[in-house]
Order: sequence, then structure tokens, then C-alpha cells
Amino acid sequence: MDRRTFLKTAALGAVAAGIAREAVAAGRYYPVKADQSLFETINRAKDPAKKSPLEQKHVPVITAPKTVKAGEPFTVEVAVGEVIHPMGPTHWIQVIELNVGNEPAGRVDMQPRGFLSPKATFTVTIPKEAAPEGKITLVVNERCNLHGYWEGSIDIAVTG
Repeated sequence: MDRRTFLKTAALGAVAAGIAREAVAAGRYYPVKADQSLFETINRAKDPAKKSPLEQKHVPVITAPKTVKAGEPFTVEVAVGEVIHPMGPTHWIQVIELNVGNEPAGRVDMQPRGFLSPKATFTVTIPKEAAPEGKITLVVNERCNLHGYWEGSIDIAVTG
């Protein structure tokens, strides 16, 4: 065997061994299997009046005033789920994102530890030109490492 063939074979063998080692480690450190179909789209509550247990722990709950004055700050609180989502090394909320309409307004990244509760508070100011029709939609997206992306939204009236 010449040197070039040997080096190619050795490199391919090292890559294959690394991939196999990674797969074994993933199974050991993340024993909970993820439902891959939940990662294909953004998940929402199918019937907000009758949420499934999965929806109760994942659909963002948004607390904000029903009416705000343009140009004045207000608080938006977001909790992940009516039943607060657990946070642990194998199942956690990775990120909470707030959008005002289609525009990003804030983001909180979380770590896979039990230190935090998956909640976030944002201070938002809506300029008058952002709500020409007198209302705006707040959209919250969150990502669970096992159950994919989830979305919740509310409409807010914006006055003068």
C-alpha cells in the first residue's frame, strides 16, 4: 500500500470512528428520544380551549396590556406553558423570542440546567408608525430541545 492510500484510509477510519463515538455519547447523555415530526413546522395550540398536555407545557403564555399608548414603554411577560416547562439537562427550553409583528424585538437564550424557569420579561415601545391601523400583534416563539418550535400570539390596540 502506498503512502497516499494509507493516509486516505486512516483519515476515513478516524472520521467513521468519531461519528460512531458521537452517536453512542448522544444516546448516553440524551436518553430521551425527540419526536422529529415536531421539528418540521412551528407548533401551535390546535384548540386553545382544550390544550393537550404537550401544548400546556409548550405554547407560550403572553401577558401584556390590551391597549398601549404609542411611544410609551410597556411590559410583556412570557412564560413557556400554562404548566411551566421543566428545565433539566435532557429537556429544556433553548430560546424565547419576541417579535412585534414580523420584526424581532427581543430574545432570551437559556442553558440546559435547572437554575432558570422558562420565563422572560421584555420592555417594549411601539412607535405610532408601526401600528397605522391601531393594532399590533405580538408573536412569541420558543424552542424546546425535544419538542421543537412553538408559537403564541396576542393582538394589542395602539392608541395615539
